[in-house]
Amino acid sequence: MPLRGSISPWKVCSVVILSAHKGVANCFGNHVGEHNAANSTAQMTVGAPVSVEQVAHHWGAGRPPKSHSRGLSTKAPQASTTVAPQKCFLQITGMTCASCVSNIERNLQKEAGILSVLVALMAGKAEVKYNPEVIQPLEIVQFIQDLGFGAAVMEDYKGSDGDIELVITGMTCASCVHNIESKLTSTDGIIEATVALATSKAHVKFDPEIIGPRDIVKIIEDIGFHASVAQRNPSAHHLDHKVEIKQWKKSFLCSLVFGIPVMGLMIYMLIPSNEPHESMALDHNIIPGLSILNLIFFILCTFVQFLGGWYFYVQAYKSLRHRAANMDVLIVLATSIAYVYSVIILVVAIAEKAERSPVTFFDTPPMLFVFIALGRWLEHVAKSKTSEALAKLMSLQATEATVVTLGEDNLIIREDQVPMELVQRGDVIKVVPGGKFPVDGKVLEGNTMADESLITGEAMPVTKKPGSTVIAGSINAHGSVLVNATHVGNDTTLAQIVKLVEEAQMSKAPIQQLADRFSGYFVPFIIIISTLTLVVWIIIGFIDFGVVQKYFPTPNKHISRAEVIIRFAFQTSITVLCIACPCSLGLATPTAVMVGTGVAAQNGILIKGGKPLEMAHKIKTVMFDKTGTITHGVPKVMRVLLLVDTATLPLRKVLAVVGTAEASSEHPLAVAVTKYCKEELGTEALGYCMDFQAVPGCGIGCKVSSVEGVLAHSKHLSERATHLSGVGSVPVQTDVAPETFSVLIGNREWMRRNGLDVPSAVSEAMAEHEMRGQTAVLAAIDGVLCGMVAIADAVKQEAALAVHTLRSMGVDVVLITGDNRKTARAIATQVGIHKVFAEVLPSHKVAKVQELQKEGRKVAMVGDGINDSPALAQADIGIAIGTGTDVAIEAADVVLIRNDLLDVVAAIHLSKRTVWRVRLNLVLALIYNLVGIPIAAGVFMPFGIVLQPWMGSAAMAASSVSVVLSSLQLKCYKKPDLERYEAQAQAQGRMKPLTASQVSVHIGMDDRWRDSPRATPWDQVSYISQVSMSSLKSDILSRHSTTADDSGDKWSLLLNDRDEEQRI
Repeated sequence: MPLRGSISPWKVCSVVILSAHKGVANCFGNHVGEHNAANSTAQMTVGAPVSVEQVAHHWGAGRPPKSHSRGLSTKAPQASTTVAPQKCFLQITGMTCASCVSNIERNLQKEAGILSVLVALMAGKAEVKYNPEVIQPLEIVQFIQDLGFGAAVMEDYKGSDGDIELVITGMTCASCVHNIESKLTSTDGIIEATVALATSKAHVKFDPEIIGPRDIVKIIEDIGFHASVAQRNPSAHHLDHKVEIKQWKKSFLCSLVFGIPVMGLMIYMLIPSNEPHESMALDHNIIPGLSILNLIFFILCTFVQFLGGWYFYVQAYKSLRHRAANMDVLIVLATSIAYVYSVIILVVAIAEKAERSPVTFFDTPPMLFVFIALGRWLEHVAKSKTSEALAKLMSLQATEATVVTLGEDNLIIREDQVPMELVQRGDVIKVVPGGKFPVDGKVLEGNTMADESLITGEAMPVTKKPGSTVIAGSINAHGSVLVNATHVGNDTTLAQIVKLVEEAQMSKAPIQQLADRFSGYFVPFIIIISTLTLVVWIIIGFIDFGVVQKYFPTPNKHISRAEVIIRFAFQTSITVLCIACPCSLGLATPTAVMVGTGVAAQNGILIKGGKPLEMAHKIKTVMFDKTGTITHGVPKVMRVLLLVDTATLPLRKVLAVVGTAEASSEHPLAVAVTKYCKEELGTEALGYCMDFQAVPGCGIGCKVSSVEGVLAHSKHLSERATHLSGVGSVPVQTDVAPETFSVLIGNREWMRRNGLDVPSAVSEAMAEHEMRGQTAVLAAIDGVLCGMVAIADAVKQEAALAVHTLRSMGVDVVLITGDNRKTARAIATQVGIHKVFAEVLPSHKVAKVQELQKEGRKVAMVGDGINDSPALAQADIGIAIGTGTDVAIEAADVVLIRNDLLDVVAAIHLSKRTVWRVRLNLVLALIYNLVGIPIAAGVFMPFGIVLQPWMGSAAMAASSVSVVLSSLQLKCYKKPDLERYEAQAQAQGRMKPLTASQVSVHIGMDDRWRDSPRATPWDQVSYISQVSMSSLKSDILSRHSTTADDSGDKWSLLLNDRDEEQRI
């Protein structure tokens, strides 16, 4: 069909570039390749991205896109003089706070060959970019282990199309290896095959378009060996913190066994007694200088110090060896000082054969370790809850699929249970009721309802019928279906969502980077404060012993003054070491970010990291693209106006003829008309078209025949057509229609060129639709003007509500589009946007974002196309529609899976909640340290506030747990639903369509006001009269019209909203 309206060249470009499959199943299909490491068992993720920066530069973007954008994967360059940096992901265990993160990042960046390091505390992962000629991932792992942390190269838990690792049994010598390698490499579609006899493993790279993993296994088995997919670690094992929980539970129970007797003895020592303290049984000396009490304390403390505290000693040693200090150093210092001091004074007392055994600090280490281990245990339990959302997403991935072989008439001949690693594109998979869809695909046979709530956040099940798209991880709620696998492994929607969420939780918010930097200096600062506290109190004690004696009474009157002063000074110094906690500061942001991004993903919003999550609440301007964002992006028939007597030319015949003619055109409007006609006639088969002619800018002409078969299957429309009567001003064909129809479809000019007059009533009806941004097309059959079809890109139902809600939140909303000013104004009036930029180029969008940013405003850009990607990259927050292009999704900071504009509001709403929670966590952590450390140092002693070391350790443990529990409160977040938004809008009473004069339209970068001139009273009266006459004529015409939805307003742009299958 010829061009019937202006189409942006950028849209044409996007049509050429986009793949045919536009569903969510491939909207996240941005692959990150894999590269073999030093041996076949270690894999690392390697990107060979096409940078969005190149796209942005091409369209005139002013700056490179954000660092998180990965770009689309392509094949690596064939020749390069410089080795490209590679990237690996490592799993790290043993990190407890931000100082651990700082320690790893700082020391790794000193190593030759390491280009950049990003460590995520909560995710337990590290992303390392390195030079493969200088260093390898396994060497990086070894270096991290030398720092005192557990580390391993992460295997790709998702499995990978084009890259598979197999375990081969039956090999006996090198000739077996040669046989397998030569057979595989000679097979079409296999790129590379490496077999290791020592490990009995094979690593095979292949082209999934030609061959699949199951085919490779069969090839190996055909030559006499047995092959199976190498077992991988559980996908979410690093998220559940089971190892850490078990470790700290064991440490706590061990410390508690020795700590309970210590606590009992402490209570015994505090019990008032009429007898002198030294006459109590436990104070009796076994040998001079060694009492029974000190002997028991020494035994219990020694076991705790070197059994319960062994982990802390190892970590502290490895940390100090690399000139770093973490929380473990503080704990070891506090306990070791108490233990060594007690041992020394006890040995001295024994050597001097003292009459009295000295007062020691043997009670301090057991109490410290009890509370520290308890705090770490509870902390890891709470941390495991923060990653539940991501763990749930991972748990949706099926482990096996039922692959079926079909015979004639789709009869199942054979069923096989196949591991997911061996499922290939094109496989037909049977999914029973209650089972998970293991792949993305299309339903071949059967009808069911799919529960996609955990993926899209949509609570209602979605109907699936033949031709419907299914998503991996969704639940088959009812009948059995056969599904044709279109995306498997890394290509599935679920795998890509998990990848995006993991990357989001790897990134750091700006406020977190500040906290991490502070935590890096925290431990040395605390050691200095502790030393100063020791020195100051010793000085104060010898200057004015009364101060110490008043606030540190001792039951033993025979203890010397110097001993009391030193004991008190050491106690305050140790308490400072115990109470100081960088962990609470380090956990304040990442725990909230992890919970926030997880909750967002459960609600169908993918937020790529802490930075956009933190930034979203600052947004003051939201810029919407029009096509595919505010509108559906697909033209739809809004109204059909019949202009002839239905007795002579029924509606069903008009639709059959027009649909057949338009089926020969590839124009988007023709596709919409053809689709509408097929749906109304209830058939996929149309008539025969010949002598087709298309005239650009005007219309088409052709001859149509063989529509009788179509009419025979569409009798249900005849009753509807009987209600239509003729129009006096339009000539009616009275003769019986011939077998072959001569058809003309196009605009007014096309009709005039072919000698057909367009009545004024019809022209005015067309004008009214055109004022609403719709395209009006005329149809003539056998020289008679018989109908008018109004076509438009319908506005999304929730668009007006989303705009209104954003404005009520104090956010300015702007519409920016490459479409013409008339259409842009029409759309803006319907959704309530006051400011419009029409006929803009992609570079104009970027410039407009930059202009607003220079004014100090934080800008969010919402779009879906390639032409939007430069602006998405430039904006402070880029928000991409889930059904948009891959380039747009890669450039964006936020991806809306459900294609629902209300999720833009929800993203900002969740950001505000998360940032508030982060600030609360930081305030709690700062107040705790700013108040706790002075209290521990004895500053508040004049007010009667004195802390023992064990109290400080208990408070330290409580601070970390309280911060994590505070972040967990975000799990209670509920995204406002549609009813709530509508209730708010009705309460405010301002959600009304705008008039044309309320919308300012600017062309390109021209910001001049282009509103209609202010109307005089006479103009208003004249306008009302014209509207009245137009309405009268429209009423006459409406008796002969059929709309796409009879129940709605015939002029509404939201007509034809059938209950179609929901698309995310």
